[in-house]
Amino acid sequence: MKILLVEDDLALSDVICFTLRRAGFEMIPLYDGASAIDAYTATRPALIVLDLNLPKQDGFTVCRHIRSQGTTPIIILSVRSNDEVIVQALELGADDYIVKPFSPAQLVARIRAVLRRAGTTPTPSLLECDGWTLDTTRHEVRWASADAVRLTDLEVQLLEVLMRNAGHVLTADALIQAVWGVDGASRAMLKQLVYRLRAKLETLQQGETIETVPGVGYAFTA
Repeated sequence: MKILLVEDDLALSDVICFTLRRAGFEMIPLYDGASAIDAYTATRPALIVLDLNLPKQDGFTVCRHIRSQGTTPIIILSVRSNDEVIVQALELGADDYIVKPFSPAQLVARIRAVLRRAGTTPTPSLLECDGWTLDTTRHEVRWASADAVRLTDLEVQLLEVLMRNAGHVLTADALIQAVWGVDGASRAMLKQLVYRLRAKLETLQQGETIETVPGVGYAFTA
């Protein structure tokens, strides 16, 4: 499922693309409004994530043009948080508005919610590792043939990055960035998230599934 990302901050664009690709989406990153208008016609994405402060054509112009062409869902992503700007964007046809800074988990959840409202459901994304199956769309994990256990958005984000790097120790800082974004959480928050996730996994299979490596980080050791 294609998502058109229009964001002129290259570093932020890379982070968003990484996050959404892990969530199972195909990303089309663009960096100015004029290119976005051309690409929309050519690619017909399932959803658009759009900054407001863009070169060549601003986000309001892009939103107005796209809405005149069709009903593709649009999520505005902007540092501008005053009511007047938010109301203007929504009245132009935006489906949601997220103020920067934001958490990657929140962005993925908002995208999925907007797609559901639009009647478009992402293809389930399944990740399998040593008998474990994580469904990132349904927010469920199961062991072998046991019943699935429900996970929160943050738990899904954490388990996905751990499973994709199974057997390798990931530093606490790397996990924080993958789950919350840069400076999005403390190590204490990560520790509590690992504790909650580990407890849920142990209801499916006894034994250590997430190893703590003191002074370094964590590893998925199933």
